[in-house]
Amino acid sequence: MKKRYIFYILLCLGLAYLIYHRISENKKISGDGPKGGAKGAKGGKGGEAPPLAVDGIVVSANSFANNLEITGSIEANESVILRSEVSGLVTAINFKEGSNVSKGAVLVKINDKDIQAQLQDALTKENLSATSENRAKQLLAKGAISQEEYDVALANLKSLKAQGQIVRAQLDKTTLRAPFSGKIGLRAISVGEYLTPSTVIANLMSTNPVKVNFSIPEKYVGQIKLNSPITFVTDASGKEFNGKVFAIEPGINQQTRTLQIKALAPNPNDELLPGSFAKVKLSLSRQENAILVPSEAVIPVLKGKMVYVSKNGKAQQVPVEAGTRTAESVVITSGLSIGDTVLTTGAMALKPDAPVKVNIAGKKN
Repeated sequence: MKKRYIFYILLCLGLAYLIYHRISENKKISGDGPKGGAKGAKGGKGGEAPPLAVDGIVVSANSFANNLEITGSIEANESVILRSEVSGLVTAINFKEGSNVSKGAVLVKINDKDIQAQLQDALTKENLSATSENRAKQLLAKGAISQEEYDVALANLKSLKAQGQIVRAQLDKTTLRAPFSGKIGLRAISVGEYLTPSTVIANLMSTNPVKVNFSIPEKYVGQIKLNSPITFVTDASGKEFNGKVFAIEPGINQQTRTLQIKALAPNPNDELLPGSFAKVKLSLSRQENAILVPSEAVIPVLKGKMVYVSKNGKAQQVPVEAGTRTAESVVITSGLSIGDTVLTTGAMALKPDAPVKVNIAGKKN
């Protein structure tokens, strides 16, 4: 029995020692003990927390361009799918694929022998009718025939002339000419092929200048005008191109609530290809002496927006009114003055009157 009591007593003493050791360690960690108190005394004057290291900027006046970035597409200035007006066999192809052609140049010739024969027949009948009309005029002058007989001869001549014009028009349709100057694409026909009006011959495009087609949201309608400058880039080239607005749709699209706009851009080196995707930047307005702060510095609150500024080494909340926002910056219309130090980091850890050590962006320490 004595051994059992001795074992229990030793077990209780061991547990008591462990509890005491744990309490002592907790006091050291919390700073309640003598060592912790000494460390706490070194933490700062009068028990204040050390300044929080944050980044900031000094507010200055800047020139701000309100640019609208939208997507668009490149279109040819003029574009047409070449087809024949009449059916027939192709006797000649007078263009090289992918080459430039001038307006009026003969591109394709269709067999016209039957129409040439019809024209000769029409001309023969017209000449004979003209002789008959001339003879009838002389007889009418002598009173040998009536006015009615002369009118019949004259009407017959006019009818045959009209028939000759119809045949000439049919003959002209057997020659396909370029409707405008431009670059012709790949041909889809060969010599000896029988063409119909539905057969595609090739594509013809005028690509200098090109059109840039894009749409802007309804709220920006009042800020866009004819001849407004634009800049844009394409996926095929990192180069920036320039253009000017030349046409604006008179109405808003009811489905998308956008306004369609077209601009012209020079393309002397054929760098811009129709159908390409374009990233368009449209300059809406320009503001001088604007106050800009980084987007991350502006904090949404219940009654609007606010920023933290540093005054006498302490953080202060300042309510502001924001204007135009870009991907990087926000225009502040009221609440800040030139020379204020706006804090751009540490917003989640900051509290009013918290001490801060500000690292000014771009300033060497």
